[in-house]
Amino acid sequence: MAEPHRIVIVGTGLAGASAAGTLRERGFLGEIVLAGRDPHRPYELPALSKAILLGDADEPEWVHDEDFYDEHNIDLRTGTEIAGLHLGERAVVDGDGEHIPYDRLILATGSAPRTLPIPGADLAGLRTLRTLDDSLSLRDALGAGVRVVIVGAGWIGCEAAAAARAHDAEVTVVEPLPLPLHKTVGPEVGEVFRDLHAANGVTWRLNTGVTAFTGAEGVVTKVVLDDGTTLPADVVLVGVGASPRLELAKAAGLELSDSVAGGGVAVDATLRTSAPGVYAVGDIAAHFHPRYGRRVRVEHWANAKDQGTHVAGVLVGDVEPYAKSPYFFSDQYDLGMEVRGLANPFTDDLVVRGDLAAREFTAFWTRGGRVRAAMNVNQWDDGAALQALVDFQQPVTAEDLRTAPLPDLL
Repeated sequence: MAEPHRIVIVGTGLAGASAAGTLRERGFLGEIVLAGRDPHRPYELPALSKAILLGDADEPEWVHDEDFYDEHNIDLRTGTEIAGLHLGERAVVDGDGEHIPYDRLILATGSAPRTLPIPGADLAGLRTLRTLDDSLSLRDALGAGVRVVIVGAGWIGCEAAAAARAHDAEVTVVEPLPLPLHKTVGPEVGEVFRDLHAANGVTWRLNTGVTAFTGAEGVVTKVVLDDGTTLPADVVLVGVGASPRLELAKAAGLELSDSVAGGGVAVDATLRTSAPGVYAVGDIAAHFHPRYGRRVRVEHWANAKDQGTHVAGVLVGDVEPYAKSPYFFSDQYDLGMEVRGLANPFTDDLVVRGDLAAREFTAFWTRGGRVRAAMNVNQWDDGAALQALVDFQQPVTAEDLRTAPLPDLL
């Protein structure tokens, strides 16, 4: 395939911006167009539910300095909606009808927050947390005595609850599953997060669904639960996950995959789609992972950054597959944690090193005597060893994981 002269990147999030920056770092001298709907220059998402929402920062971590794009001759087009892909003519079309030709195309369109298809879902004041503007607006609404109802106890819901309590808001979290983070970490570790939030003043409504939102003068004021209870609310945050933005890919006829939760754009081990010269990265990529031997789709920060960097290398001649383990971190109150790897907490075996009740432990999920994922909670000395255990999956025993020096297991 001939050397590209123009690379167009759709999506100005971390994945797209990492690809653009790495292309320049790797010596690509052709044109780069980086276009996306967000009005701000590219930024990272973790601070939105952490430092910004807590009030510890007013800005996110920007992917690059403000002058970076001009200095590196990257045509950054913020606030730009890409309306369609014309794969036959190798062009994308923006919302104003401009055709932007490409030699290579990277799709990094990210995810959109899910909503609930229930009565009152169109009321004003229902919030989601996905953008910088979302975070700043939500923070402005928090304060002492403000009644906050959070629907959903995943990572966003839990982190938002911790931030709201830091502002002395009255927080209730509604979750249809029996525990927070239930699908991600399973019951034993889920209990740790339940107790953590309860100790910090959060009211849980677990095993409980939401059937409607009601309001006054078009603004949400109450959350109706499936047990008939009505929760008054000054602020309602819907944190029930996100869906990959697949509209452009689907309309263009790219191969999609339903083998991953939420679906995704089918890409091979080097992040190529079914169309010549077109790649997909980040939240939308249903990537064939060589270690797992199947497609995976990962929505976390590190995956966006690393896949963006990797695809830039592919476009300048690298041939290695993308094989990094998923990574995620969270901070809630005085609890900090990291997760490496990919596991099923309901079928894998849980091995705990340390003390769950003290919230100082490492949880291992093992299968066939090998570590599939590891979560360190308020323990920071063994990150490299945990990464190696997940990456290389050498055989280990449960007793060794509980008691042996972790570097000795490598």
